[in-house]
Amino acid sequence: MGQPFRPRDPLAPAQAYQTWSVKSRPDKAVKTVCERVGCAAWRLGWETVIDESTKLGKEQAAFIRLESRRTFREQRNGVGLTVFRFEAGQRCFADHQTMPEKYVVQRGDYRARVGELRVHTRAADWVEHVQEHMGLLLDERNKG
Repeated sequence: MGQPFRPRDPLAPAQAYQTWSVKSRPDKAVKTVCERVGCAAWRLGWETVIDESTKLGKEQAAFIRLESRRTFREQRNGVGLTVFRFEAGQRCFADHQTMPEKYVVQRGDYRARVGELRVHTRAADWVEHVQEHMGLLLDERNKG
């Protein structure tokens, strides 16, 4: 078989490079909001049908009307069922879980890390930072 893959020796010292990474702790899930996880109910709105002829249904309907702090319209069908229609853009009733992530930009490469340069909490900011940096590299390359 052929030789194992070995990266080409860098042309500059480790301090001249940046390393981009995403770090997470897979053993730590935390509650998060609908918008962050792309919840369909948050994006599109949703309906909840409650049977108010039961004790549980009466309690659920009372909670929605008096304590939920959500925007809704309700329609009763005459046989004890109430349909609550919730508008998009508000938190649903589910408890969403996510894995917290850090989006890290460090000076240095695989040979040496030279301290953290920046830590982003949002993926979009990290991606924008990567794109800006790549644009600078392309500009430098095009200059010759």
